[in-house]
Amino acid sequence: MAKEKKDALTEVSEEKETKKDKKAKADKSDKKDKKNDKKDEKKSGGIGKWFADLKREFKMVTWPTRETVMINSGIVLGTIVISSLFVGLLDTGLLELMKFLLNLGQNS
Repeated sequence: MAKEKKDALTEVSEEKETKKDKKAKADKSDKKDKKNDKKDEKKSGGIGKWFADLKREFKMVTWPTRETVMINSGIVLGTIVISSLFVGLLDTGLLELMKFLLNLGQNS
């Protein structure tokens, strides 16, 4: 029975070592791949690659429909009009209040 436990422990430790070896090999190959990728980027880099990437990105954009743009523009313009009316009325009201308070001070 003790021999069986010893064998089982040996197998487990061998499996751990094998996993470590595999991981180390994978890490080394990943580093090599990254180095190769950087070399490829340097070779094929430049303004041509930038424009190609830009074109690819523009193809992935979901552009709004004309109707959606018109609706959103109307909402923005309406909000601007309502906000400017509110600020204008508030300004006029505060100006009249200041005039009233100044006139009270002068009449006393």
